[in-house]
Amino acid sequence: MSAPSTPPPSDAPRPPARGRPPRLDQARTVEAALALLDEAGLDALTMRRLADAVGVQAGALYRHFATKQDLLTAMAERMLAGCSTRPPDSAWSARLTTLARGMRTALLAHRDGARVYAGTHSTGANTLGFAETLLGVLREAGFGPAQAARTALAVIHYTVGHTLEEQAALQPGDQGPADPDRLREAVAEARHPHLAEALPVFTDTDFTAQFEFGLDLLLQGLRALSRPGPESAA
Repeated sequence: MSAPSTPPPSDAPRPPARGRPPRLDQARTVEAALALLDEAGLDALTMRRLADAVGVQAGALYRHFATKQDLLTAMAERMLAGCSTRPPDSAWSARLTTLARGMRTALLAHRDGARVYAGTHSTGANTLGFAETLLGVLREAGFGPAQAARTALAVIHYTVGHTLEEQAALQPGDQGPADPDRLREAVAEARHPHLAEALPVFTDTDFTAQFEFGLDLLLQGLRALSRPGPESAA
């Protein structure tokens, strides 16, 4: 007569019920993906490498993320956490500036953050909250619904595009055509007098100053478009 089997201890992991996949925490997976992004960059972030980091088979990830693009969208959504907070009451232009700066800071917080964000279309709370706050500032400034939407896109596209270039320039190693030394060597004063004169600016690595200058240009145009109102002249 065989001895009765010993039941497993109460704290031992239980096998999943037949037909059910093992539990995978989506939020923890996104955090692990962001950690890998910071460590190795976007090009090295693969589903297999992420699966190893969270201790599952690569196929398990596809139960939460049907494609890698879905994963990038979830990562972009996570990066915007905290960006939807309404700026302190002030002139609309100051609040718009605060939101644009906050988005740039959020993207810069992660290696290749702007590359991850570009092309994603999240409908998560962070992304929608940021858009709602941005549109609210513009509507209060006197912009109509369509004008506010186009303006919001212009601000977001400028911020993402600038940050893409900024992060590319900060990558270690050969920078290609954007490398300052390469640019200096390529520009011949006799053939490119205007470029030669502008080299100090083109090779400047004060990206914050460059961002602020471009944002101010954008705001100058927006002030001209806004309808008369208590804040439109700010």
